[in-house]
Amino acid sequence: MKNLFLFLTALSFSFTVWSQEIESKSIDEVIWTNNYKEALKKAKKERKPLLVYFKGSDWCGPCKKLDRELFSSEKFKNFSKENFVLYEADIPRNQDLVEKEKLDMNKKLADKYKVTTYPTLIFVNHKQKVIAYKKGLLLTEYYYPFFDSIINKKRG
Repeated sequence: MKNLFLFLTALSFSFTVWSQEIESKSIDEVIWTNNYKEALKKAKKERKPLLVYFKGSDWCGPCKKLDRELFSSEKFKNFSKENFVLYEADIPRNQDLVEKEKLDMNKKLADKYKVTTYPTLIFVNHKQKVIAYKKGLLLTEYYYPFFDSIINKKRG
């Protein structure tokens, strides 16, 4: 009985340590602004372009790959923190995955910017003027020259 108690205590401790590791990793995730209007205000205040990422989180295979290979990378996390404000415009088939108000906004934005291909990345300034866009999935390393060109446009 004593051995069972020790085993369960050790197991409990292991799960506690493991869950703390997961929580600390989530702190370093890319920060997507949850509200489009707030994202525009933040872009104006910080004088950064706003990246609007159109995706279908539950049906778009290329979007899932982009999330995994680009947006989850340390390189992007550091790069975006310095250079962009981020807004994720998710339009899933299972509409319960996104709050109704946000889903309505995402659909309006897709109409406004004529998004028909997923994933689509659109960069806008705080006045919602399109600076640049990319449709479809590219190799991860091809995004950074594109990002650099946007930063250089902003400076120029």
